Amino acid sequence: MWRVPGHLCVRFAGRSKLSGPWSRPAAFMSTLLIHQPQYAWLKELGLREENEGVYNGSWGGRGEVITTYCPANNEPIARVRQASVADYEETVKKAREAWRIWADIPAPKRGEVVRQIGDALREKIQVLGSLVSLEMGKILVEGVGEVQEYVDICDYAVGLSRMIGGPILPSERPGHALIEQWNPVGLVGIITAFNFPVAVYGWNNAIAMICGNVCLWKGAPTTSLISVAVTNLQSSLRATPFNLVETWPIQI
Repeated sequence: MWRVPGHLCVRFAGRSKLSGPWSRPAAFMSTLLIHQPQYAWLKELGLREENEGVYNGSWGGRGEVITTYCPANNEPIARVRQASVADYEETVKKAREAWRIWADIPAPKRGEVVRQIGDALREKIQVLGSLVSLEMGKILVEGVGEVQEYVDICDYAVGLSRMIGGPILPSERPGHALIEQWNPVGLVGIITAFNFPVAVYGWNNAIAMICGNVCLWKGAPTTSLISVAVTNLQSSLRATPFNLVETWPIQI
């Protein structure tokens, strides 16, 4: 495969006047890393040349298509179709409908779903960690460690799902008692930055889910593939009330 010498890459990049994650010199667009044999493991995560960036029970996306790059060498990895405003509004509506069902499920059963998420992450921890390293730029051991953070919080949340209590308190009124009960708040939005594309989401998602909430995830555009890959794992668990909206439009 023909490659542009490094000093020419810097020169071309310096002349580019475009901005955004898709604005790279045309020379870099010749071959996506996902097609190269040494990156065949990307397909183990369900990734393709072009990936849909909206999940609300089914995959879709009607926004712009962006290309994500490896920050170590500026080479394109794969493409993701982002969400439109209509996609966002539709996903919020579906998430609120799903919440009505999810909130009525007993907390220990919600914890069982979170346990399955943790197990799915464990099974793919090496390839997910490799993707974090490739797309975000961390060294491999830190990429794997970030996925481990999500696994650990899933384990914690599973135990917590059987500990959510409601104390009975004395009342100042004779013959009465006060009962405190935890109630889900509804739809939780989670926005993650590029530098912690898995861990920050996991910390919020696992706890929110066992408390009976539904999550809407907006990942960073430069780490879109990581968001899609994690969602692929979760969407394989049919009982998971999970929504992803990968967005670039400023309106969202």
